[in-house]
Amino acid sequence: MLALLAAKPAAGQHYEAPRLSDPKSWSIVIVPDPQGYTKFKRNQPLLDLMTNWIEDNRARLNIGLVLCTGDLVEQNYITELPKENGDQLSSSQWQCVSGAFGRLDGKLPYILCTGNHDYGTNATENRYSQFNSYFPPDRNPLNRRILVEMAPNASGVRTLENACYVFKPPFGPPMLVFSLEYAPRKAVVEWAKALAARPEYQKHTGVVLTHSYMRSGVRDNQRIVKEDYPPGFSDYTLGETLWQQLVKPAGNIRMVFCGHIIDVASHAGHVGFRTDLNAAGQKVHQMLFNAQNEGGNWKGNGGDGWLRILEFLPDGKTVKVKTFSPLFAMSPSTQHLAWRTEPFDQFEFSLY
Repeated sequence: MLALLAAKPAAGQHYEAPRLSDPKSWSIVIVPDPQGYTKFKRNQPLLDLMTNWIEDNRARLNIGLVLCTGDLVEQNYITELPKENGDQLSSSQWQCVSGAFGRLDGKLPYILCTGNHDYGTNATENRYSQFNSYFPPDRNPLNRRILVEMAPNASGVRTLENACYVFKPPFGPPMLVFSLEYAPRKAVVEWAKALAARPEYQKHTGVVLTHSYMRSGVRDNQRIVKEDYPPGFSDYTLGETLWQQLVKPAGNIRMVFCGHIIDVASHAGHVGFRTDLNAAGQKVHQMLFNAQNEGGNWKGNGGDGWLRILEFLPDGKTVKVKTFSPLFAMSPSTQHLAWRTEPFDQFEFSLY
């Protein structure tokens, strides 16, 4: 029940709430980097609004899966209040994102990846994260039901920082979904490559969710070759290398989703999309979706509530993409702003 297709409202036009273009479709909802919501007390209710909207619309949009692109918090482990970059301790930030996604526990499977801000103290000084304390493997029974395997994190503990799931949509082949840590270590890349190569998964639709992978359309959708925020460790894999070592060689990986990048403080500077052929000659669709600098830049409201809705049509190949804000949709005075209809925000692609 995904309202993706028929809503193109502009000022002065009738607002139409999200719905599916075909009642037999199903959908994935993508939540972009939440750090701008969690770091300010005033913004934290907005993230709760977003997941509340997902909960309320899970039947209407036939939502099968929720993905989040990482940077769940702004600072993973600070014990003194920041002077400018937010007004919440790390404990409050983690409690906020935990509570927001907690609305979906037992109702929808959701897969989160870790971003650079989810490690170290302020950002990626090391590989320590509080993620595992707030999102253990047995937290959401619907996640546990589809979880196949976890890889050891940097401390040697198997956690959801690097996890593989098999999700069975209402129709079509099962999805093999990888959630990979920020700039994954070489061992993680090899683990995912070996898992994707197993004979029992060759007819699955492979999906990679990782925080940092590609740039926006204003930077020609380039895969990342140099990190703007160099991590405090040497073992890491950036976007172009991840493509060459994992995504391209795997004939079954068909989609990659990421966040992280803000090339320009505009809609276009937060999003990107490209399609390449893998080694088997199959199309791989790669999507950047971020929104953290919307709504007033890094001191603003955290991202204007933007979500991505991907509608998978019954033909088994067409995916329709829409960009929607439940924050703007709340009030009749702002409903005309609730849809973004630029070509980089509203489009479709074919899986096969």
